Amino acid sequence: MNYLDAVLLGVLQGLTEFLPISSTAHLLVAGQLLGFRDPGDVFKVMIQLGSILAILWLYRERVLALVRGLPSDPAARRFLLALGAGFLPVLLVGALGRTFVTTVLYASAGTIAAAFILGGLVMLAVERLRLRPVVSSAEQTPVMKGFGIGLFQALAVVPGVSRSGATIIGGLVMGLDRTAAAEFSFFLAVPTLSAAFLNDLLGLHTSPFSAQTAEIALGFLSAFVASLLVVAPFLRLVRRVGFAPFAWYRIVAGCVLLLAVWRGWALH
Repeated sequence: MNYLDAVLLGVLQGLTEFLPISSTAHLLVAGQLLGFRDPGDVFKVMIQLGSILAILWLYRERVLALVRGLPSDPAARRFLLALGAGFLPVLLVGALGRTFVTTVLYASAGTIAAAFILGGLVMLAVERLRLRPVVSSAEQTPVMKGFGIGLFQALAVVPGVSRSGATIIGGLVMGLDRTAAAEFSFFLAVPTLSAAFLNDLLGLHTSPFSAQTAEIALGFLSAFVASLLVVAPFLRLVRRVGFAPFAWYRIVAGCVLLLAVWRGWALH
């Protein structure tokens, strides 16, 4: 890997992690196009930490208020329980199906393309339904609605589904408004991505401080900065026009990837 590849992949991770377009799929496809080699998945694991820290920094005041309120504020405890309920399904699915997902589905560009297209169509359908929201703040999400969102998040173990996309659609279906659904997705990303990061870190066969140290540092920093920059514009766009632009992007990208598979330009 060279320094430019590291920066490009870090930026791609940061830009796509919190958008409903699947960071995993983008990194898999981009890695193939760049001829990217990541011995032991060290680079992928470490740049993911950049996105986690970015969302913690962006929402630091609300996170600190939540932590401070736990001893005395029932609303803070309910929100924490809602996040825990949302995290539980993906924890169980990841533990039971991780080997199949990483060895079979991650190697299939056709699976990614199909997930892109289907996810875009579902997003358009939910937008067209114009469901009436009953929750206007992420922190007001009831525990059972959090669990329902978590069931949607569990679908994101399939590459191309998008963790952010699944949880946002789940939030809309559960009665959250657009902004609350997006922000609950951001909060839920913290335990979900942290667990994935720790699991991957423990599974590394080489030290994260390897010969790739400079590339890892560049990728981590790029992912952190890109994540910081993308969240606010994303929320503004969602408030103004909804999720349709991302749905159409998914459909077009999925069709292009299917064409690439058909022509033999991508892994089957």
